[in-house]
Amino acid sequence: MTATRDPEGRRLRIVRGAVQAIAEVGVGNTTHRLVAARAEVPLGATTYYFASLDDLVAAALAYASAETVRMVDDWAARIRGSDDVPGVLATLTAEYLADRPRALVEYELYLAAARSPELRGFARAWVEGVGGFLADRFGPPAAAAAVAVLDGTMLQVLTLGRPLDEEQLRWSLARCLAS
Repeated sequence: MTATRDPEGRRLRIVRGAVQAIAEVGVGNTTHRLVAARAEVPLGATTYYFASLDDLVAAALAYASAETVRMVDDWAARIRGSDDVPGVLATLTAEYLADRPRALVEYELYLAAARSPELRGFARAWVEGVGGFLADRFGPPAAAAAVAVLDGTMLQVLTLGRPLDEEQLRWSLARCLAS
């Protein structure tokens, strides 16, 4: 019996492995070998599916940005029409942080944008996405304050190992969005 080939599945594993590698060591230090290790594929698979390391990195950044856009779209849809936006945002934040490995990888990429201009599109997708749908409803200053509270809260939960206090987050967001 032979194993079923899944070229698209393998390509996706490589792209996800590249996202993890970039989050760990940055774009400039990402190698085919590291990506292959993170993706759990043979080294030759990375060069089979991607002509160059630049192509692989570009695919990884596009994937990470698309995932962020999908999440932002989901958040916007769940908030649309809600009478308790701070409460919904607190719940969404708790759901996001429940997948700690994903949140860590995404925040590594987000923070890496400070050093790597090629990651700024990924960071903008989050800030402008969430800020955009909140600004439409509450105005730009309130939206910017709410995004800052969300970012600060998520960073503290991830870096300090504290559990999320949803009620505190809801309270803080309510103050931001009431202005």
